[in-house]
Amino acid sequence: MVRVTASAPGKVTLFGEHAIVYGFPAIVTAIDRRVYVTATARSDRAVRIKALDLRVPGVVVTYTPEEVVIETDYDRTLSAIAYLKKAVEVASRYIGVWRGVNIEVRSSMPVGAGLGTSAAVSVATIAAYSAAVEADLSREEIARLGWEVEKAVQGIASPMDTSIATFGGFIKIWAEGGGKFVRRELKVGSEMPFVIGYVEREAGTKDLVRAVRDLKRRYPDLVNAIMEAIGRVTKEAEEALAREDLRRVGELMNLNHGLLEALGVSNKKLSEMVYAARSAGALGAKLTGAGGGGCAIALTPEAQDRVEVAMRLYASITMKAKFGAPGVEVRVHRA
Repeated sequence: MVRVTASAPGKVTLFGEHAIVYGFPAIVTAIDRRVYVTATARSDRAVRIKALDLRVPGVVVTYTPEEVVIETDYDRTLSAIAYLKKAVEVASRYIGVWRGVNIEVRSSMPVGAGLGTSAAVSVATIAAYSAAVEADLSREEIARLGWEVEKAVQGIASPMDTSIATFGGFIKIWAEGGGKFVRRELKVGSEMPFVIGYVEREAGTKDLVRAVRDLKRRYPDLVNAIMEAIGRVTKEAEEALAREDLRRVGELMNLNHGLLEALGVSNKKLSEMVYAARSAGALGAKLTGAGGGGCAIALTPEAQDRVEVAMRLYASITMKAKFGAPGVEVRVHRA
């Protein structure tokens, strides 16, 4: 019997949110909080999924290609396991064989906080399932299949989150014509300790992207100038990261946040948390992701405890994290 545990990291977007939609680059990094997926091969064709801490406690789902059996009283079950279920389907179709497995998923980071949990679940499930059925997939294949899962479940998605979940570290990514995305690994030598704070979201990603698009339609010259400025900030940040100039990185984070505020994608509580982090000693702080609530990140090579206390005044969740974590990892246990 083959038992496999695969883990994949969450992520934060350091620079370039929203501007990436308009062709400018973004810089994203993996964090040292991970999703763990354990897959054990079965002798039949059933796939049994246990999602133990994805905000749907005690969910157990057993399904075959012909039926689904849900052992829970929670209405949100199918939504919570959609990425796991789709990852098994996508991987089995790509491999060319359907094999039964028991899958158990655990997360060391909050789900739904904008930290790329769905991408981490997709990538880790594909890696664990393929190894459990003794199929050898490359990282490139895992990343591509993970993106396929995200697109299938969400309807639309960039490969940014699944790329960083697969490869880890720091990645610069941008869109080219025809829906093609290009990524490049960035070498960052220094340790980058952060505090992450989360506030409840008031709007979803699609709504925020649409709001920015509408703003751009009404004020094309002004919004184009903001997007170009975010692009220049991202370019400066790439150079500062390469020089390991954390003070400059922090200043650029502050600039990036101000530009995102100008686009209207922050909100009162999120920005208050950002300013509190700066006042408490963070070198820089900004929202990360689409906005409308969600997460803010604060660069804290010093005064990390004080910054976390300050952010906790506004956040429902805070956590310390380090950036540049490794990508998907697989451990195989043979009985």
